[in-house]
Amino acid sequence: MCGIIGYIGEKQAAPILLQGLRKLEYRGYDSAGIVVCNPANPETQVTRFRSVGKIDTLENKVRGQEIVGTMGIAHTRWATHGGVTEENAHPHHDQSGKIFIVHNGIIENYREIKEVLGNGHTYVSQTDSEILAHLIGVHYEQMKKEGSCSDLRRAVEHALHHVRGTYGLVVMHTDYPDCLVAARMGSPLVIGVADGEQYIASDPTPMLAHTKKMVFLDDGEIAEVTRDSVQTFTLLDDRVVKCVEEVEWDEAAAQKQGFPHFMIKEIFDQPVVFEDAIRGRYDLKEGTAFLGGLNMTNDEMRRVKRVILIACGTASYAALVGKYAFERLAGIPTEVDVASEFRYRDPIVDDTTLVFGISQSGETADTIAALREAKRKGAFVRGIVNVVGSTIARETDGGTYIHAGPELAVASTKAYSNMIAILLLYALQFGRLKRVSIATGQRLLAALREIPAKMRLTLERAEEIQAVAEKYAAYKHFFFLGRGINYPVALEGSLKLKEISYIHSEAYPGGEMKHGPIALLSPDFPVFAIMTKNQLYDKMRNNIEETKARGAQVILLATDGDDHARELSDDVLYVPETMELLQPLLNTIPLQLFAYYIAAALGRDVDRPRNLAKSVTVE
Repeated sequence: MCGIIGYIGEKQAAPILLQGLRKLEYRGYDSAGIVVCNPANPETQVTRFRSVGKIDTLENKVRGQEIVGTMGIAHTRWATHGGVTEENAHPHHDQSGKIFIVHNGIIENYREIKEVLGNGHTYVSQTDSEILAHLIGVHYEQMKKEGSCSDLRRAVEHALHHVRGTYGLVVMHTDYPDCLVAARMGSPLVIGVADGEQYIASDPTPMLAHTKKMVFLDDGEIAEVTRDSVQTFTLLDDRVVKCVEEVEWDEAAAQKQGFPHFMIKEIFDQPVVFEDAIRGRYDLKEGTAFLGGLNMTNDEMRRVKRVILIACGTASYAALVGKYAFERLAGIPTEVDVASEFRYRDPIVDDTTLVFGISQSGETADTIAALREAKRKGAFVRGIVNVVGSTIARETDGGTYIHAGPELAVASTKAYSNMIAILLLYALQFGRLKRVSIATGQRLLAALREIPAKMRLTLERAEEIQAVAEKYAAYKHFFFLGRGINYPVALEGSLKLKEISYIHSEAYPGGEMKHGPIALLSPDFPVFAIMTKNQLYDKMRNNIEETKARGAQVILLATDGDDHARELSDDVLYVPETMELLQPLLNTIPLQLFAYYIAAALGRDVDRPRNLAKSVTVE
């Protein structure tokens, strides 16, 4: 949530900043703003525009205005402190009107800071961020000595010593046209390095059109950024040597490529990115997987007595699939914890516990906090993330990138499939050390290698799914049912429908319906049930009979060739047959498409649904 883009170089900053804001829209926001510095003209030394709503509104406001300057910062805001108003939109400035900031995160002690600053300050917003700008201004007046960028950086350092909370922060002073200061604590910040120009952003996405060379700030670091250099320090003013990393993504991978929305493009990306996720990570001859990023010896792996999978939202449903895989293949008791609850329940963790944090962005605040708690208690802590250089990737002692590429729609699709792929490989890797035979491992890997082709077959049926979706688009309520490894599929299908269509939906294990939820069934409350061929097929069939008997309309997801499914349903969708453990990789795709086509039929903003953000960097 929220997005930052900054630029310093020889080019005009405004077009770069506005284009960068466009690339950050997927993060979720409700207002936006831009400020550009032009020291050559004392009368218009700084130009700032802010607006409520989409980037279109800001661009309309800017259109026709002369915005000259080669340094500037811009921001998309997701309201936390103060309502959605132009006054609360970033960038904010200090009392002097010369220092401007953009800030992601929350300043928890902003009220205390405001009291310390006293009555000599005039505030125009209700935000914690504006108070931070004033605090930096006060310290700048106390610290300025050399009249250089270092003065501004030290002022920010000293101000941040008084701050309790999280921040991804970029600071600009109109007296220093060759200097931006960036700082990070709990909210991601990346510096894009190019020849004679630098970029600063919340993630690499808005910089890919300009550079692939990135410096990833860690928590507690601050950077002094000029046109020609990036110098990094701790908040105690000690120099830090940072490596410039080259990211794999290119700008084309972040475009829609002819699809009407990013979400549908990303659903159709799944066969290709799934192959990227598993490529080079298994040995068919030995029937095993090898994910080197685990950074554990065989003896350490054998010492693991329990696995905890920590995640939020869609990632937590991928984790539930992983639970089935770890317990069935490796025989290791496995728990799935919602990250926001984990550290508050005094979890029992020791040095025989392996904890995975699962997050597309690698910046999910609740998951990061949970992993830190597990690490303090002595567990093996590893990450499963999509974004190179993210906090989880940097703070864990190992793990795996899922290689899903940029996922720009807020609702996750391809990242979910790749998370499951990695969890299956990890479960096999542990299983081969414990109890899985070579032959069983080979069968699993052979089936796994067939998944991309079967995903393509499923996607070829998109028009059939669209027709069913449009038939049910007017309904206000839905049930999703699944059993065993398909219960997480039902949860994910229900979440997708809620996220992007705003239709109320609930998911239950099939056998749980008769314990209360069945009271809600009626002809106006359709049921989407997953009844693919597996060991619980007959049980699930009985549960569907129960719902049908109550007058509910039933949509079934069934295995190719299952003609009995038509007898039980009003509508049936089919997927290719695969091994039971792998069924979520195929079964989720029709549910993703079903949610997408309903949302599109209702005219929803599919890629950026209301109230949601792609990267949730606050608790």
